[in-house]
Amino acid sequence: MELIKKILIANRGEIALRIIRACKEMGILSVAVYSDVDRDSIHTRRADEAYHIGESNPQKSYLDMDKLISTAKNAKCQAIHPGYGFLAENYIFAEKCLGEGLIFIGPNPVALKLVGDKIAARNTVRDTGAPIIPGMTGKTNNPQEFDRTADEIGFPVILKASMGGGGKGMRIVRNKEELKQAIELGRREAMSAFGDDTVYIEKYVEEPRHVEMQVLADKYGNAIHLFERECSIQRRYQKIIEESPSCVLDEGLRRRMGETAIKIVKACGYTNAGTVEFLIDKNRVFYFLEVNARIQVEHPVTELVTDVDIIHEQIKIASGMKLSYKQEELKQKGHAIEARIYAEDPDNNFIPSPGKIRYLVEPSGPGIRLDSGIYEGFEIPVFYDPLISKLIVWGENRNIAISRMRRALDEYRIIGVKTILGLLSSIMQDERFVKGEFSTHFLNSFEINNKEIDEEKIAAIAAICEKLTEEKTLNNHEKPKRVNLWKIIGRENALR
Repeated sequence: MELIKKILIANRGEIALRIIRACKEMGILSVAVYSDVDRDSIHTRRADEAYHIGESNPQKSYLDMDKLISTAKNAKCQAIHPGYGFLAENYIFAEKCLGEGLIFIGPNPVALKLVGDKIAARNTVRDTGAPIIPGMTGKTNNPQEFDRTADEIGFPVILKASMGGGGKGMRIVRNKEELKQAIELGRREAMSAFGDDTVYIEKYVEEPRHVEMQVLADKYGNAIHLFERECSIQRRYQKIIEESPSCVLDEGLRRRMGETAIKIVKACGYTNAGTVEFLIDKNRVFYFLEVNARIQVEHPVTELVTDVDIIHEQIKIASGMKLSYKQEELKQKGHAIEARIYAEDPDNNFIPSPGKIRYLVEPSGPGIRLDSGIYEGFEIPVFYDPLISKLIVWGENRNIAISRMRRALDEYRIIGVKTILGLLSSIMQDERFVKGEFSTHFLNSFEINNKEIDEEKIAAIAAICEKLTEEKTLNNHEKPKRVNLWKIIGRENALR
């Protein structure tokens, strides 16, 4: 089998750049696409070719299936890599790609459709004998059916959208009086997010851990897992910190969860990369949650502890090759932690914080990996997810990894927009996190010990720095020295 020779990346930002780098390492030509507002994004510069595909609104660019496919064909690409988000889990897009003679680098459309429908996926998994949280087994809009199921499994229950994820449409319901309103609100949110208002309920697990198993499967029936990632530090059902190994798993539980993940993948006819998600209760009993059918935001964590390049493997599998590894060849080495950097305002209910990055200092040094889609002067747009970079560290053990993450976060400086860097630093200092004593509700009672910053002062000085560092020349050969913001105001003074 030969490798794919040319790939269009149907995405933007750091994940597009990550895929472009993998293509270059494998000798594959990469094609970037961009919307109006992304014309100057890094991924457009690093790809071998870049094409404009429409307006800034994602519906008219990154979500326009026909435009993406026509661009890929005009550029003579063999395949499309969707990254994560946008169309990555859309089985219709996968079908259209195959119908136009393009390889979709992801699961096959049949498996995508199955695992994308959470009720259907639950029923398939139940047939394998894997542990599953009690809940609905069919689709219905009948309120009496919801009442009957809730009475049967007992409150509290959790309401979820059947098609989709990311916390959209989810509601915790603690009594029957709340159920009717929760269904109405959940259905409206599900329709808005996924174009399908079907919701269902399942038993709510109190104080759970969220642990996922990374899987790879080829077209020949071979499947492996790359061990687990702990994903319990979440805000509004969105992960913000992930790590591997999980400190709640012992070797026996890790083996059982890995074997269950492989059984589920094979039952669904799944191919390529993805995760099988589990909840673990207080008694360390695990339950199947869902399948995420794409490359994950947090995939670098697994890459650092296994030395497996997951994007490389995705491309090889899509090219028709067998898996490069056997299960017995894989081991976890050391400990890795990822912190997601969002352009959000922690002091204002975490609303997105678009704007221009006026000053940027990125962390580096031993054990540091930064997957980033930003640069100094970059304008963070309002149209897309506020995730702007991912900071990943590796250490010989968890304590070293935490110390390294603390140091890296302390080095990281982003001025011009609000970020959650302060929140992430506070979590790394929290005694419960350090001890590994947390659940998915960790942030519900967490107080952000953000260092207060005089925003007006910082903004004013940043503007001066920007003015002084514009492209000027004293003569035809000399460029001005870059103004150091921290020397002007003093690093400690700026952070008090």
